[in-house]
Amino acid sequence: MPSKLKVLQVIPRLGNGGAETGCYDLAHYLHENNCLSYIVTSGGELTQYINKKKVKLIRLPVQSKNPILILLNTIILTILILILNIDIVHARSRAPAWSCLIATKITRRKFVTTFHGTYNFNSSIKKFYNSVMVRSHLVIAGSNFIFSHIGDNYSEFFLKNKRKLLVIFRGINLNYFDPKKIVPSRIEKFLKKNDVDRNKFIILLPGRLTAWKGQKIFIEALKILSTKENIQSFSGIILGDDQGRTVYTKQLMALVQQYRLSKIIKFINKCEEMPVAYRVANLVCSCSVEPEAFGRVAVESQAMEIPIIASDIGGSKETIVKDKTGFLYKSKDFNALADAIHNIMQKDYNSLKSIGNEGRKNVIKKFDVDKMCHTTFTEYKKLIGLM
Repeated sequence: MPSKLKVLQVIPRLGNGGAETGCYDLAHYLHENNCLSYIVTSGGELTQYINKKKVKLIRLPVQSKNPILILLNTIILTILILILNIDIVHARSRAPAWSCLIATKITRRKFVTTFHGTYNFNSSIKKFYNSVMVRSHLVIAGSNFIFSHIGDNYSEFFLKNKRKLLVIFRGINLNYFDPKKIVPSRIEKFLKKNDVDRNKFIILLPGRLTAWKGQKIFIEALKILSTKENIQSFSGIILGDDQGRTVYTKQLMALVQQYRLSKIIKFINKCEEMPVAYRVANLVCSCSVEPEAFGRVAVESQAMEIPIIASDIGGSKETIVKDKTGFLYKSKDFNALADAIHNIMQKDYNSLKSIGNEGRKNVIKKFDVDKMCHTTFTEYKKLIGLM
């Protein structure tokens, strides 16, 4: 009987982002497919939901960029790989990837990376630091946009070495993001807890509070909307944690006050039931001013059958079927965003419902988490010669 495939994933934190949920979903999928699954992380909200009988959780300070801690992590990872007899190490961020790279070279194990973002490189030192993500045996790009970015900036790593680069689209859990599971009582609980008036047209902007997510663009667009005549009553919700960026949060709140939009725009810090938040909304926005590697908000909103408007850069151009499952506007142009929102607000119920239905079909076809996990698992097996 062949021994079980042993996979160790390494990620700085298991928060609620796309990379983190992908790591979480894959870890449990591997167990269900007769593998031994391990995650090394420093902590995070998702750790409480890990089934400890299926996935072994190991805590290390892998979130740190401190060279001494990176070296310490390298030593500990090397020992873990040998003791647990790990076959594949899969890193999902740069700092821990350096530890994984050295540890897998010492132990002669297979190394996989997932390239989750474009990563800025203002200097040759920064580019070298980023390059660890393409020094693995298998490099996974989360979208065609990221695939092109890697090809444009790191092609030398693939010309000289036998490295494999491929696209595996991120997937979401369609059982979790299922509109049929959102019963009225869950909607009412959300509305009451957050003091949201559902008689208004609700426009939702989810995402952590950071400048590149475009919350200021959203506020500017709603300011323009508020001056239009004969427009139905609407409410904007900015939903996201500032993760300690209190200065930026205060700037956003001050802007809302300055524009006298306090009765229109509401801030919600955290939400433990994002599927409910999506179903409360009539429209979801993704206003990123820098390219999204994938565009998880666009995919989740489509899965929940809610129309999406996203900036026309990065992965969102791949996840949205333009004018069929959602809409794109010119990035950073709040006038264009205001016009796009206004146009959607003028559509009738059946038109919006049709867009929502097409959105879920699109996600089922392309972005199911099982498809992502199955493809990754297949590539793992190819890597160690099981296929």
